[in-house]
Amino acid sequence: MKKKVLSLSVAAALATTFAACSDEDPLATNADGREEIVVGSANFPESQIIGELYAQALEQAGFQVRRQANIGARDVYLTALEKGEIDVIAEYSGNAAQYYQAGNEASDGEELKPGASAEEVYSSLEAALPEGVSVGEKAAAESKDSYRVSPTLARQHQLTTLDDLKKLTKEGKLTLAGNPELESRPYGPDGLESFYDLPKDKISFHAISDSGGPLTVEALNNGTVDVADIYTTSPALDKNGKEVKLVELKDPKRLILPQNVVPLLREENVAEQARDVINEVQEKLSTHALLEMNRRNSGKEKAEPATIAKDWLKEQGITD
Repeated sequence: MKKKVLSLSVAAALATTFAACSDEDPLATNADGREEIVVGSANFPESQIIGELYAQALEQAGFQVRRQANIGARDVYLTALEKGEIDVIAEYSGNAAQYYQAGNEASDGEELKPGASAEEVYSSLEAALPEGVSVGEKAAAESKDSYRVSPTLARQHQLTTLDDLKKLTKEGKLTLAGNPELESRPYGPDGLESFYDLPKDKISFHAISDSGGPLTVEALNNGTVDVADIYTTSPALDKNGKEVKLVELKDPKRLILPQNVVPLLREENVAEQARDVINEVQEKLSTHALLEMNRRNSGKEKAEPATIAKDWLKEQGITD
């Protein structure tokens, strides 16, 4: 019943707005004269799926929506948001906070460092946002780097956390795989040394440029590497599209910053009622749900983002 109550409240609010607009077109008009909410997405499938979740939920609630997909990398789509070219886009709390802090020396928030909690990251993001941009509720869903090992290696050495990797470095070198940039990331070899006492000279870095894809999975599976960086919402698929079971090592010291899914919004173009709709999606979005949606897209089904979003929203009772 929650969906129907929300839809009715949104409809009532819109009706009040329409009545106040006299003979004007009965649609909320944004600051730049647009009678729509522009939902943007970055140039990767997960962003497009979340964008569809927002767009379809807004349409169900009676808002007119235009989609602007495949905008580009972070600096491109956030610039578009700041300029008002798009009104809503999904981001990841830790990455977004660090992006804005890097470009804003006057930020009120303290510089984010490994070890920060999800709440601290969210507060830092709020403090660093430029004028005119706000953030909605953070979802439980996190799409972030994580370190994986094969089940065989995990059993042999009783590996459950990043702390346990010391067992490997005591016996010899540990081979770590990831995108080339991982080697210089704060949570790469330097972070593993400072947070988990893994000697950097015992970590051999193996660059694989597929963002935790089939080449990385194969390297883990055949023992070419010991540990690999794979996103928490990415299914581990081999070159044939078959899912491979891997063990995610826990990160009790939070070396890797929280990366909760958050909507960034252009304040003047997104009414409170529209924010409520987006936040309802946020309240129900989990890491597992996002993993399952990505699995449908990148696995054998190859489902389109719009189809995936439609099915999930219906399952959650957000849309009919």
